[in-house]
Amino acid sequence: MLKDLEAKFLSDFEKNQNIVHKICRMYTTNNYAHNDLFQEVTIQLWRNYGKFRGEAKFSTWMYRVALNTAISLYRKSTRRIKTRDISDFEYRIKSVAYDDTEELQLKALYGAIHQLSDIEKALIFLYLEDKPYKEISETLGISNGNARVKMNRAKEKLKNILNP
Repeated sequence: MLKDLEAKFLSDFEKNQNIVHKICRMYTTNNYAHNDLFQEVTIQLWRNYGKFRGEAKFSTWMYRVALNTAISLYRKSTRRIKTRDISDFEYRIKSVAYDDTEELQLKALYGAIHQLSDIEKALIFLYLEDKPYKEISETLGISNGNARVKMNRAKEKLKNILNP
C-alpha cells in the first residue's frame, strides 16, 4: 500500500515539479536557497500527500502547498536579524583616533577630589550633580551661606591641586 502511494506521488510530482521550481525562483535569490526551498516543499508535499483527496487537480494542490511553504519560510526569514559582512561597509566607516583627553581629565579631577576632606567631597559631589545651594545646605545640615563659602573654598582647593 505504501509502495503504491509512494509510486503515485513520485509520478505526480515528476510530471509537475516545474511548479515547485517556479515558486522557488520567486521566493529565493540564489541556488542554495532555491535548493533548500525545493527540498522543504518536496518534504511538505510528501507529508501531506496522504491528505490529498483528489477534489482538485494535483497541480492545483501542489501550487497551494508549495506557496504556503514558501510564504511561511519567507516570513520566518524576515523575522531573523539580517547581518552583513563588515567588509561591505569598510569604505564608509571613518577611522577616528581615540581621544583620551576627557578620560584623563576626569581621572585627574577624581584624583584631586580624593585629596579633599569628607565635607568638601560631599559638596563637590552635590555640585557636580547640579543640586542648588539650598538643597546642598539642607543635605549637609549647614546654612545656605556656609554652603556657598565652603563650596568656593573647595573649588579653590581643586584648582590648586589640578594647577599647582
